[in-house]
Amino acid sequence: MKTANAVINNPIGLHARPAAQFTQIAAKYQSKITLQKEAKVIDAKSIIKVLSLGIKQGTVIKINAEGPDEKEAIDALVKLIKSNFGE
Repeated sequence: MKTANAVINNPIGLHARPAAQFTQIAAKYQSKITLQKEAKVIDAKSIIKVLSLGIKQGTVIKINAEGPDEKEAIDALVKLIKSNFGE
């Protein structure tokens, strides 16, 4: 299992468009990918579940991946977050 912490820096947080980008990238990988905010852990491939976390600017999230391409999945998702989802 690979894990990474990341801070959401875009001003509006993880709203619809960035959440869609996040889930689309997560869906490309075979690994099971979860997203954690505080004690709540959700399936990172579900846009509804990602939006349900209500992630705002400055929130620290934890991304977990387990499977054959876990490192690539974590790297791609962290890169997306660091790019501020292209905003």
